[in-house]
Amino acid sequence: MKRIFAILLSFGLVLGLSFGANDVASAKTKVKTYKNCTALNKDYKGGVARTSSVKNKGGKTKYKPHVSKALANKKSDRDKDFIACEK
Repeated sequence: MKRIFAILLSFGLVLGLSFGANDVASAKTKVKTYKNCTALNKDYKGGVARTSSVKNKGGKTKYKPHVSKALANKKSDRDKDFIACEK
């Protein structure tokens, strides 16, 4: 009886972990993409920074940037300060 319980418990853990891993992987791939900075600034007025410790090199800005490594891309970052589309 103990052996059957141990086998069922092990099988349940393996199934639980395998289904949980798929949910995390699909959550990472659902990142909204923007065609240009105008579209991005409609949702994020201050632009998007890669990390919270990034400093703006372009001068004084009106808005604080949103922090997201997934949204911040290199093509939208003209001055290479790791803040895309800052205002």
